[in-house]
Amino acid sequence: MVRLIPESPTFQTPSEERVWERLRDVLGPDDVLLANLRLTDADKDVEADLVVLMPGVGVLVLEVKGGSVQVEPDDAVGHTWWIQRQGQRRRIDPVEQVRVAKHALKRYVEQHPRGGAPRRVTWGHGVVTPYTVFDPDFTVPELPRWALHDKDDLADLGDRVRNNAWWMAHGQRPPTHDDVEVITDVLAGRFPTPYDVNAESDDRADTFDRLTMEQSTILRVTRLLHRVEVRGGAGSGKTVLALQQAKDLTRGGHGLPRQRVALLCYSIGLAEHLKRQVASWDRRHRPAFVGTFHEFGRQWGADEGDRTDSEFWEERLPAQMAELAAALPDGKKYDAVIVDEAQDFADSWWTPVLGSLRDEEEGGLFVYSDENQRIFARFGRPPVALVPLVLDHNLRNTRQIHESFGPLAPSRMYSRGGDGPAVRFVESTREEATSAADDEVERLLDEGWEPRHVALLTTGHRHPIQVERTAFHDQEGYWRTYWDDDVFYGHVLGCKGLERRAVVLCLNEDGARDRARERLYVGMSRATDVLVVVGDPEVVRRVGGEDVAKRLGVPTGPPPPR
Repeated sequence: MVRLIPESPTFQTPSEERVWERLRDVLGPDDVLLANLRLTDADKDVEADLVVLMPGVGVLVLEVKGGSVQVEPDDAVGHTWWIQRQGQRRRIDPVEQVRVAKHALKRYVEQHPRGGAPRRVTWGHGVVTPYTVFDPDFTVPELPRWALHDKDDLADLGDRVRNNAWWMAHGQRPPTHDDVEVITDVLAGRFPTPYDVNAESDDRADTFDRLTMEQSTILRVTRLLHRVEVRGGAGSGKTVLALQQAKDLTRGGHGLPRQRVALLCYSIGLAEHLKRQVASWDRRHRPAFVGTFHEFGRQWGADEGDRTDSEFWEERLPAQMAELAAALPDGKKYDAVIVDEAQDFADSWWTPVLGSLRDEEEGGLFVYSDENQRIFARFGRPPVALVPLVLDHNLRNTRQIHESFGPLAPSRMYSRGGDGPAVRFVESTREEATSAADDEVERLLDEGWEPRHVALLTTGHRHPIQVERTAFHDQEGYWRTYWDDDVFYGHVLGCKGLERRAVVLCLNEDGARDRARERLYVGMSRATDVLVVVGDPEVVRRVGGEDVAKRLGVPTGPPPPR
């Protein structure tokens, strides 16, 4: 039986259906019959009632005209085609109609990337009048009688369409079986587009932005409060809210004056993210300062210091900054300070922060924190009373990722991030975890993830590529590579407040160090769409507990041989 596309078409007229049924019954098993084929090109919209593809013969486009079809002499143009149906008579031009459709379809196939020059085969056209009879010797210049198939010709329609196509070859070669397969796929639009993981991720990202802005109503409700702590777990949108608050306070409005605002954080990577976001705003809405705590002091002349000297960071730097802040003229001080990831700040750091305010008693202090992301040995708190506000919805991570790290969160949160793929656990020894994580990165790229959406994060020693990039760029230059169109290699210590759509978390430590649980929480929550955890099952159980191990699908058997 002939191949039908579609198998059960819906026709606008009984005449088209009748001709289709006849061809369905008489064409061969290698032939293809397409119905109701519509095409839009640069010139117009065209429609072919029926297209017959016959290997070894040709491609034939047929125009079907029901009712009573007549051809009458016309002094102006020689002759005119007419159709009368249901008492209505109108002029038609079925030959021009089918020729236009034929050439449009032929051009489309030959210009299609999957059609191309090898598909330049013979195309013909014909007209079928299933209810009208024409004399056997009828002919007009534009349509030979053998290309006009009337009511009496339906019995031999199979042979007639073959002859019709063959006699219109005009020197072109007939299509092979392979030609017919390709032309059929082109005309039927049967080239599937691949699933795009990035497109679905873009959709989720837009949803996260919308949900976060809905949540920003909390800022309008609290706009008359000057000392506020916003607490929320990973994915609750704290950083987005901190940025929005910095913009709102800077531009004023709603009965409030414009304010001189500083937006601070601890980590270089998060500071670079904040700076990039702010740089995209109207200049009138940008806070006066955006950066790390250390940069906050350096603008006043604080020492550079040594990253490995803890005494400098915990004692000497904050003491020096406190003196410098106290000596600032009023025009250099701030009306409000906003601190993101405030759990990273030591007790001693809050003195220069408060000292930078024009009014230390009433000046604005807004802190955003997640106690379960306290992965440094600092337990500082602002020495002033703050009104606590709690964000208890995870807007950023998919439900699958949210549920995987849920037992590590300090309090119950509700997932609103939508569904995504299951979290995967890849079993590995600690020594081989880095190599196994590299393999998972390659797998994500093979699945279609854009490199700029992929990150490999380690919990122990740094990945060799991170070491190499840091040595080449210096620390601040390394963090600027986070926004390059490439896979990012980092450590969980520096990635709070940042995220990637697809993250491979490499557990390349034994989990015995302090705050390993917090590192696991931070690492797992950096992924918004896809999370792959690579490591030793025993490390997962030791650090995250049985509940996390179960949610990750960690095997329950003995550890792998070492």
